[in-house]
Amino acid sequence: MQEINHKDFSKDNKKLAFKTTLHCVIGCGTGDTVGLIIGTLFNFSIMPTMALGIILGFIGGYGLTMTPLLKRGFTIKNATKITISSETASILVMETAENLTAYLIPGILTAAIFTYLFWLGLIISVIAGFIAAYPVNYFMISKGLKEAHIHH
Repeated sequence: MQEINHKDFSKDNKKLAFKTTLHCVIGCGTGDTVGLIIGTLFNFSIMPTMALGIILGFIGGYGLTMTPLLKRGFTIKNATKITISSETASILVMETAENLTAYLIPGILTAAIFTYLFWLGLIISVIAGFIAAYPVNYFMISKGLKEAHIHH
């Protein structure tokens, strides 16, 4: 019987959690950014801009996970099940952290697109989302709950 090296297992989980969280940042961050840009361009108030960013963040996060599953031959039903069960918690935590951070940075949600405040605030928000979602992804991977990333 082969002995499990828990140090290597933990190291592998940390690497996969980092990659998974980075994957989430790309999908969610893209949706959030597009939502913030649209809300800013059309002079939406703060709450509709945040709501649009959250909706597009979920769409981006889910879409980035579902696409490879569908390409590998999973049915839409199975790909959707895998995606929702393995991504919802981390997307929810990431979206909460990103939007709370953006809300707390004075002026970011009303800043013009071509100002440093807009982009600096967006970068800080995305970093906060990554930091918040990493432990969620690590936990889910260590418990075998990130099935979508096994299929990538």
